[in-house]
Amino acid sequence: MAIQPCLKGASILAAMCMAVPALAAAPMERSVVLTQGHPSGFQEVRQEAGGIVAHFEFNDRGRGPKMDVQYRLAADGTLQRVDAGGVNYLKAAVDEHFLLQKGQASWRSAGENEKRAVAAPAFYQSIDSTPEEFTLLVQALLKAPGQRLPLLPAGEAQLRKVSDETVAGKGGSAQVSLYAVTGIDLTPDYLWLDDKGRFFASYSDWMTLVREGWEDVVPALGKLQNAQDQKLAAARATALTRQLDKPLAIEHVRVFDPDALAAKAGQTVVVRDGHVAAVGDDGTLKLPEQTERLDGQGRFLMSGLWDMHTHLAANDGPLDIAAGITTIRDLGNDPDVLAGLIEAAEAGRDIGPRVIKAGLIDGHGPFQSPIKIFADTPEEAVKQVDYYADQGYVQIKIYSSVKPELVPVIVKEARARGLRISGHVPAFMNAEQFVADGVDEIQHINFLFLNFFFDQVPDTRTPARFTTIAQHGAELDLSSPRVQSFVELLRSHHIVSDPTLVTFEGMFLERPGLMGPSYNRVVDRLPLTYQRSFRAATQGLPVPAGMDARYRESYARMVEMVGLLYRSGVTIVAGTDGFDAFALPREFELYVNAGIPPAEVLRLDTLGAARVMKHDDAYGRVAPGYVSDLILVDGDPLRNIADMRKVRTVLRGDRLYDSAALFQAMGVAPAP
Repeated sequence: MAIQPCLKGASILAAMCMAVPALAAAPMERSVVLTQGHPSGFQEVRQEAGGIVAHFEFNDRGRGPKMDVQYRLAADGTLQRVDAGGVNYLKAAVDEHFLLQKGQASWRSAGENEKRAVAAPAFYQSIDSTPEEFTLLVQALLKAPGQRLPLLPAGEAQLRKVSDETVAGKGGSAQVSLYAVTGIDLTPDYLWLDDKGRFFASYSDWMTLVREGWEDVVPALGKLQNAQDQKLAAARATALTRQLDKPLAIEHVRVFDPDALAAKAGQTVVVRDGHVAAVGDDGTLKLPEQTERLDGQGRFLMSGLWDMHTHLAANDGPLDIAAGITTIRDLGNDPDVLAGLIEAAEAGRDIGPRVIKAGLIDGHGPFQSPIKIFADTPEEAVKQVDYYADQGYVQIKIYSSVKPELVPVIVKEARARGLRISGHVPAFMNAEQFVADGVDEIQHINFLFLNFFFDQVPDTRTPARFTTIAQHGAELDLSSPRVQSFVELLRSHHIVSDPTLVTFEGMFLERPGLMGPSYNRVVDRLPLTYQRSFRAATQGLPVPAGMDARYRESYARMVEMVGLLYRSGVTIVAGTDGFDAFALPREFELYVNAGIPPAEVLRLDTLGAARVMKHDDAYGRVAPGYVSDLILVDGDPLRNIADMRKVRTVLRGDRLYDSAALFQAMGVAPAP
């Protein structure tokens, strides 16, 4: 699936995940999209008599937007008219229009059709936008009183100038200014303008847009911008982390035992030096001197959650901890970026989960991964495995463009270095062949389905790996001998399945204006811009005429497949590949829908995940000697798995967190 999900931001980068065709005549500004430092697209902007015309496109493994947008501005810099066309990130049609005339605003897109009286200046935000639109917002904020502006349809943006800088590159030297916008995303969004107030760059560790010819200054811009984020993270960590310096007794709790698949009431758990020191009936334990007491109020106490499929980004950490996710497995990231995120969290300069590192290897090609670790020969394959092993990685993830003949090479070297092996099933081989080559795990449930459609889709590098299953998955008879034989192959080879059902739920079930079920329980807690984006629901797969029911049936078959895997003894791990903090509880619900009992879901995500990663001697149980990664949950998730959204208190070793405070610090309302 997507290596860096587009739902993690509602800013300039979220605009990059949406959508924009080419222009003509008039002076033109051209900027280059860099994904992990590699050119992947561009934006062109022209000032014309009728306003501004922008074209935006990038390619992300066959996905990516391609849009043309015309903007007409009012004197105060706000938008009077917007006309957008093209396709968005998943190639759904974009046809969006906004008009402000005589105090009446109206806007229409695939997911919205609204009108509203507007008495004061406000800036409209497109559902599918370009980076240029964010530049226009910053320019309008510079003109606005107090540098604040209401947003349409909802919210308010505020601008702060961070710094003025001089950067030098092949294009010479340039005077640039860094601005931060709050009110749109969970954390500030940044933009670099030149000394004329025009777009210069928008930077992130994952994807950057920079004026053409100035690509070599991106590292310097990134260093300056990241320093601002690091200051905010450090201040947040200081304010919201409570370092335990004496024993803590958590009293009056129901302790979940993943071995017994049950919870025992009336328990006290003593934590000391980052580990569980004792567990016993209330009032029976002799507490160490100076022990602090925490009244658990009858809440459900269990080991911290694991998300086994993530791609960690800045600012993910506080949300993960707030949701009770104390360990993640990162399945593909820039090694330097990931190392920095881990080091900051471990040193206490940021808040975040423990990270298990899996290194991604891909082959060069038109659909190659943005991660810049490639192997096209046996020698390169061995070199890349050794690189990851030397960097402390414990797993290799094979990606879609790896040549099939290199899979056994990677497996052999990974085995020699003591690493697990998982991945997408590479193009031009099927899952059965992937298993036969000796892998341990397969990411994403669609790759199991594709085993039965190899004749139709031998090249799974493209979005056909999604659309083929959406259109034909319902045809697969899970009771057929062929499917049963395949599932037995997975079981007998001890293959682990990482289904990421929540990823496909949005793809297959969302329709413009009809939000899918993935986030409907949490959408009201999110910032207003997120609420609108989720409710517009324009980021699902395009559905051909007459195929609506088929897409829904195919997704239901995916869920049924997970149930079949569970009943057949195939090990399942819970991962999201998405909006971790809010997607993982939904993944749990989907497993229950598949027929997995709630207690088993909690076990597979704690002790089960730890066992897969060979950490079950220290993680996954509330037991003496185990690391005190613990969460307190309201309700009874053994009866209602949805209660896993009600995490109240989180312990990550010797660090204590209040979930509500963490969510509020990120602009998210606490769970009710």
